Amino acid sequence: MYLIVTRSFPPELGGMQSLMWGLSRELSKNFMIKVFADYIDNYKDFDEQASFSIERVGGIKLLRKYRKGQLINEFIKENKIQGIIGDHWKSLELIKTSKKKYCLIHSKEINHPKGSSQNKRVLNVLNNVEKVIANSQYTKNLAIECGVNENKIIVINPGVDPAQELNKKSLEKVESLLKVKTPRLITVSRFDKRKNHEKVVMALRNIKQIYPDVVYICIGHGDEEENIKKLVKELNLEEQVMFFKNISNDLKNALIAKSNIFVMPSIIHKKSVEGFGISYVEAAQYSVPSIGGKDGGAADAIDHEKTGLICDGNSLDDIYSSINSMLENKKYLELGKNAKEFANKFQWSKIIEEYKKILN
Repeated sequence: MYLIVTRSFPPELGGMQSLMWGLSRELSKNFMIKVFADYIDNYKDFDEQASFSIERVGGIKLLRKYRKGQLINEFIKENKIQGIIGDHWKSLELIKTSKKKYCLIHSKEINHPKGSSQNKRVLNVLNNVEKVIANSQYTKNLAIECGVNENKIIVINPGVDPAQELNKKSLEKVESLLKVKTPRLITVSRFDKRKNHEKVVMALRNIKQIYPDVVYICIGHGDEEENIKKLVKELNLEEQVMFFKNISNDLKNALIAKSNIFVMPSIIHKKSVEGFGISYVEAAQYSVPSIGGKDGGAADAIDHEKTGLICDGNSLDDIYSSINSMLENKKYLELGKNAKEFANKFQWSKIIEEYKKILN
């Protein structure tokens, strides 16, 4: 039996939650799996449909990790365990066992100054596990810089499920919403500084001069939402930018599929950095190429000049010229075709084989 210890798990939404669900589900096809996850409202219906055991741990956040650690340590003593997989170094910090441990790393959670107390805690966990599983080459390099033993690190990109079939009603709704608006740019992500919506909006002002019917679709919510809306108003782009949040999966997928370019030129903001960028792969599944930022792991998810472009997210000129060059002669059509093919290598059925190699 393998234990999966995670702080992020459905029905809560998010990239980490999807990753840990996909990993648990795929591993359960080959191994006995038990998941220890944090309590979340409405978890019962979700947990009942899983094909493996999920134990939820509630309580005040500060005390929860101690309670969870204690429960897991007791469970290990009483059961035959082959290994423990953690979604985060903190998930493994309180687990006292000689059983093999594996820790996933994503980037910002290990990005602490070398020698700081947080860095020492990170290294104390990561240098004492069997394998450290980095979500991209970028995250692996960051871990080495932070002092993680290079021989322990292996890169396994996050997996994706096969693209959902598009819903006819949702596609019709998108066409009625967008009508003659073209070309179509889209971002699906939280509104935070790192995602860089701000510079895309600024570039849009110039793109509008060449393509007066351009539209930029923003799906998500977050701290920067009001600032972005204010900027859109200041730049007189209300006709060009559409905001969506809390929409159905069907509508989200239809909006992606009916767009021409997925734009998320991420940057490093304080310690926050994009470790991989699963949304680039999700867009690629619908033949939509991406523009990603050079800071972070986007280069694992976008094959530069084949399935999209990697640009300098700190440079407005670079973002503008990347969008412009993709729109010229509808270059996005060819890149989108390549992107769809490239996305196949991220299917969970292929990614799980990499996990099986290290667990066996």
